[in-house]
Amino acid sequence: MSSPAPVLGTPLSPTATRVMLLGSGELGKEVIIALQRLGVEVIAVDRYANAPGHQVAHRAHVIDMTDGAQLRAVIEAEKPDWVVPEIEAIATPTLVEMEREGQRVIPTARAAWLTMNREGIRRLAAEELGLPTSPYRFAGSVDELREGARVVGYPCIVKPVMSSSGKGQSTVDSPDGIEAAWRYAASGSRVDAGRVIVEGMIRFDEEITLLTVRSVGPDGQIVTSFCEPIGHLQVDGDYVESWQPQRISARALQRSQQIAKAVTDNLGGRGVFGVELFIRGDEVWFSEVSPRPHDTGMVTMTSQRLSEFELHARAILGLPVDVSMVAPGASAVIYGGIDAAGIAFDGVADALTVPESDVRLFGKPESFVKRRMGVALARAASVDEARERARLAASRVRPHAGPHSG
Repeated sequence: MSSPAPVLGTPLSPTATRVMLLGSGELGKEVIIALQRLGVEVIAVDRYANAPGHQVAHRAHVIDMTDGAQLRAVIEAEKPDWVVPEIEAIATPTLVEMEREGQRVIPTARAAWLTMNREGIRRLAAEELGLPTSPYRFAGSVDELREGARVVGYPCIVKPVMSSSGKGQSTVDSPDGIEAAWRYAASGSRVDAGRVIVEGMIRFDEEITLLTVRSVGPDGQIVTSFCEPIGHLQVDGDYVESWQPQRISARALQRSQQIAKAVTDNLGGRGVFGVELFIRGDEVWFSEVSPRPHDTGMVTMTSQRLSEFELHARAILGLPVDVSMVAPGASAVIYGGIDAAGIAFDGVADALTVPESDVRLFGKPESFVKRRMGVALARAASVDEARERARLAASRVRPHAGPHSG
């Protein structure tokens, strides 16, 4: 039997369907736009004013999202139909409590809680689900880190249990680097949890993101769909390029989908999950999962019929999804290059002369040297050509601190 079709209201009216995003950066901004195209009233919450999503939402709030009392107050004041965490640094115990009280959380409060730090999700994947992962240990002190590194072997990678975009991540080649890695991890953690993960190296051919969508099927049951694998290039743990499709063997693809489904079935709910995996030949290892659109998935804004943000919006609302790819595509990051507020961008017109290219400038109010301020997108007949086009377009955008030059 088919499930009832979702009813969508009118924004800013008594019939409004309301969605609140917790975290309103560049990914959240695109989710907001996708929801608004479907007539949803959107409330954007972030830790700083004028975040990218604030600039397009119907209403915006600035709170400390790690403060449970502040988080509860803003949710109770707005009474959204769905709360959608878009970052890890949130008071997830409060979300768990409010979900028990009837508040709907995407995908679930448990998923947000388990994935808010690497310890929860790694223990779930490796120890409960028995999925293959890199060798790892968790450490709460320099001495524990030193022992963990000895167990997993050198070289190894040290990461805060709670961070994003490679912040606080370092590679350690010998015991001499342990103390520096511990300090660097503490400086890069989103919340000072006092714990790190140390991982042994895996020799892999590709690192992919497998966007996995849990949505409502025609019979009202949850169905799982997979986008084409996304390849990406990282520098210091931060993505700088991504492309779709990343070609892998049929066996590796099948195993990747099995691993992604096992993890997302356990986390439950609906929406887009960014599942990160290591691939070597036919072998696959689970790395991480985000219960939300993934930064490497920005390539889908040019490569797919529906971007990961549109897929997330549809899945949240109980609407049909379509994960088909229309052409090979690529994305390349545009960094701020300077530390300044209210920067300007030259060269956008020049960038857009690159065939089949596009540019997204996020509108972040403050720039840092290595802060993502935008992304160039391109598609082509092949991935290699799409990557060349995206890199070329990105290189032509020139951020600067001076007044707009015309």
